[in-house]
Amino acid sequence: MAEAVTNAVKHAQASRIDISLELGEVLRIRVVDDGIGGVDETTAGSGLTGLTDRFAAFGGTLTIESPPGGGTSILVQIPIPA
Repeated sequence: MAEAVTNAVKHAQASRIDISLELGEVLRIRVVDDGIGGVDETTAGSGLTGLTDRFAAFGGTLTIESPPGGGTSILVQIPIPA
């Protein structure tokens, strides 16, 4: 998730970045910034695309919500084997 934080610092013009973790049957990692937004799967750079591939290797998903002008929220969910 360092890539998500780096993107927020370098590209989003964010003044705040929040990171949260939740561990249960699924590991959830969320990175939220208050930057300029406007990122989606078609405009995401190779770093976010690489993150998607790495999490998919563990059966996980990466979801991006980033309305223009509304900041960016990246959520990773990875199932935890029993």
